[in-house]
Amino acid sequence: MANLFVVTGGAGFIGRNIVAALNERGEDDILIVDRLGTDEKWKNLLGLKFDDFIDIDDFRSGINAGALKDVKTVFHMGACSDTTERDADYLLDNNYAYSCDLCSWCVENGIRFIYASSAATYGDGSQGYGDDEAGLDDLRPLNMYGYSKQLFDLWAARNGMLDRIAGLKYFNVYGPYEDHKGDMRSVVHKAYGQILETGSVGLFKSCRSEYADGEQLRDFIHVGDAVAQTLWLHEHPEVSGIFNCGTGRARSWIDLARAVFAALGREPDIRFIDMPEHLRAKYQYFTEAHMEKIRARGFEHQPLSLEDGVRDYVVGHLAR
Repeated sequence: MANLFVVTGGAGFIGRNIVAALNERGEDDILIVDRLGTDEKWKNLLGLKFDDFIDIDDFRSGINAGALKDVKTVFHMGACSDTTERDADYLLDNNYAYSCDLCSWCVENGIRFIYASSAATYGDGSQGYGDDEAGLDDLRPLNMYGYSKQLFDLWAARNGMLDRIAGLKYFNVYGPYEDHKGDMRSVVHKAYGQILETGSVGLFKSCRSEYADGEQLRDFIHVGDAVAQTLWLHEHPEVSGIFNCGTGRARSWIDLARAVFAALGREPDIRFIDMPEHLRAKYQYFTEAHMEKIRARGFEHQPLSLEDGVRDYVVGHLAR
């Protein structure tokens, strides 16, 4: 009987939290696939229970050789998530080709395949934020990272996979175990460090007249809520397709900064800085997940509010 869970990117942010959540459910027959490199990402493995750890290249060779057996579910979270990465060939291999190979292997072997897409596929939002798969071709991502994710969504749709697999378009996820992500850390993590160091938080000025400085809007979701939806899709293999993963409510960067100050018991001191030139044409001013589709399939979990989620993260993790 298949009983092995595979979590690619299992030492990364969302992947690590998936492994921890599986452990909380009494599951430790888990294969973690990742590449640790020379940073501090290895620390995310501390305290986790898992059967084995394998490098990405060895894993890809293993599935191609048919060496892996008794796999129940693959949570494919492994990808380059750097929205400023410019090596398009690397992104095509790591985010697209790898996903195609792994998805094909799972479908051929009757293995549940749950993968990370991204809200970056929506681009500037001019086509809306509905996760109806009929609109995939109309999306225009603003960066190569988003395009690499969209390419796999399109490949899965074109090859008739979406009635057998499940993808999640994660919006702005924040929470424990993102320390290794460098500049790709959430603004919650960055703001916490800025407040401790300087007493203030710097937010980008707006370059569009319809948005005041700091009033750019995002759908921020705590990683615990993102994991809850991810595991729900594992528990409901009859539910397939691509789904948004957010709260369904856009909030401003000012709201987020104030929530961090409140969690620290400090009065807000927010300052506005110029947006770097290289980001201006690729910046999303508004994101908000439409959650009706997954709700209609039976997903009832209610996410934390921004204030409660930030407080949980700051007080329960960062301050410790």
